[in-house]
Formats: sequence, structure tokens, C-alpha cells
Amino acid sequence: MRTYQIAVLPGDGIGPEVIAEGLRVLEAAARAEGGFGLKTDTLAAGAQEYLWSGKPLPDRTLDGCRAADAILLGAMGLPDVRWPDGTEMVPQIELRFVLDLYAGIRPIRWYPGVPAVLAQKQPEQVDFVVVRESTEGMFASLGGGVVLRDEVATDQQVITRKGTERVCRAAFGWARRRAQERGRAGRVTCVDKANVFRSMAFFRKVFYEVAAEFPDVAADHEYVDACAMKLVRQPERFDVLVAENLFGDILSDLGPGLIGGLGLAPSADIGDAAAVFQPTHGTAPDIAGQGIANPLATILSAAMMLEWLGDRHADARVAGAGRRIHHAVEQGLAAGGLRGPDLGGEFTTEQIGARVAGAIAGGA
Repeated sequence: MRTYQIAVLPGDGIGPEVIAEGLRVLEAAARAEGGFGLKTDTLAAGAQEYLWSGKPLPDRTLDGCRAADAILLGAMGLPDVRWPDGTEMVPQIELRFVLDLYAGIRPIRWYPGVPAVLAQKQPEQVDFVVVRESTEGMFASLGGGVVLRDEVATDQQVITRKGTERVCRAAFGWARRRAQERGRAGRVTCVDKANVFRSMAFFRKVFYEVAAEFPDVAADHEYVDACAMKLVRQPERFDVLVAENLFGDILSDLGPGLIGGLGLAPSADIGDAAAVFQPTHGTAPDIAGQGIANPLATILSAAMMLEWLGDRHADARVAGAGRRIHHAVEQGLAAGGLRGPDLGGEFTTEQIGARVAGAIAGGA
């Protein structure tokens, strides 16, 4: 029986609370499916770790992440803990650069039982994925921008052929996978600002070159501003969107606004040799310790982690455990039993995690 090594980085604010429920559900899914094991190693990282040790991402944590089969991460950063230049501690972004996690996968899906956000739309039509390039774009200026004489500030955008090709291939791969699962043609939309920036025109050019490698998947493009409007008015027209880092970051938060909030939005940052799975939301220090944070984004991120491990290692049991989690969340939301205060319900963080774990155990 194979045992998978999972590095766990709880982080700051509500991070430890939602991670605890993610681990509870992971353990239940592993027991229910059987045939594999999980060994977790909890590692320190985040703004609070910086206050304690002087490093938001200690060397031991990096070593543990490199040695792990996958990484489950809570939220990191606190608004009052900043570098001298005024920027926040973002060790989760540093991890993407260190481990070369170039494809940020942000699934956006409405679940039955969740109050509809847009009354004029059929909420079940909201089902798309944002694929965000995570190592280039505007984020390449992390720690490297220039402020000149307190008068001029500059950050530089970086777009490379290699970076664009690989993230676009990842997007087309996800579209192909979704098409097979749903029994219909896939589509990838390039989201850019190619009418203004040469770097974006280059991004689009490379996108269409990669599209030629996937003749079974349709390809089109949208300017980011028009895309934002259409996601609100016509979300059903989108399948997979691929975008530069900053644009992808913004759309990754717009999407959850269509489905009930960030508490339902999982994510993965995937490279060729490693992957981090985490909720899309932040640390929410204003509600930390109150037991009202929605753990479902973390639980769904844990499910994505199992499915990725299953695909990577051709392990049907670990992938099956991931599907068990998805099914338990879907059924629980449809029955109205997993709604916390953010969704108009009264269940606590711990109660939601326990209910998902219980549903998995009961359906074993």
C-alpha cells in the first residue's frame, strides 16, 4: 500500500481552522476508499511565523515542501504584517516561484442548494475554470519594483514564450479533460489586453500557436475588461479561460462572486514536479477564532489534491477518494446541510467538516 507524504501549511488567520477540517475529511476519504495511506507533516509559514522567527517561509518548510508528494496550504498573510516597502508577506506566492508552479487552476462551479447570486441567470450554467499563469506577468516584479525619489513607482511585466506555451497547454489539457467528462466539446478562451500591450499581443499569438496542437478543442479570445462583464452576464459561454498572472488573479475572485463566495472556491498551483492546493480565499483575520469560516473551499482543494495524485501516480483509489469528497460536498449542499453564515446558514466550521466526513464514512 502506498503512503503519500502531504506537507501541510496551515498559515494565518482562519487558515488553521479550515485546514483542520480539510484534514478531517481527507482522513475519512482515505479510510473509506482504502488501498493507500496519507502521512502529513505540519510546517510553519506565514506572517505569524515571520513575527516569531523572522522568516515567513523558513528553510525547513521549503525542504518539507520539496520532499512531499503534494502540499495542502491554508491562507497566509496578515494586513498589519508587512515588509518595509509596504507589501504584505506572501510566502504562498514565493512557493510558486521556488517550485515553478506555473499553472494556477481555479474551478468555478455553482452547487445546488447554494442561494443563486444572479437572479436573472440559471445558476447551474456557471461552470468554468480559470487557468492563471503563476510565475510571470506582473507578479514577476515581486520584490523587484522601483520607487524613485518618492515620485515615480514602476513594476515590470514579463511574458515569455516558454511560460505562455506551458500554461496554455495546461489550459487546453483541462478543457480536453472537461470535455471528456461532460460529453461535449471543450473551449479555451485567451483573456488578455492585446489591443494595448505588446506583451499581451505576444501572449495571444503564442496561445493560438498552442491551440493548433489541440484541434479537438475550440479556441477564442476576449479582452479582460469585456470578459469580466460577460462572466457576470453570460457565464455559460465560458469553459476554460487562460490568462496572465494579474488578470487571472482578478478573474479568480470575480468567479466565486458568481457562485456564493470565496468559501466555495478551491484552487491548485501545479508545476511539472510539484503542486500546492489551497482555498482561493485569504486569511480573514476579522473572523479568525470564531468558528464561522467556511471550510468547503479547503475541503474541495483537498479533493483536487487527491485527484491530482491519482492522475500523477495512476492510482485509482486515491483519485476515487477525491471524487468521494466532491460527491459528499455536492450532496450536502443540495440537502442544505453545509451552509455556514456566509451562505445564510448557521453551521460552524467544525460542524461542516464533521458533516462532510460523516457523509463519506456513511457512504463507504
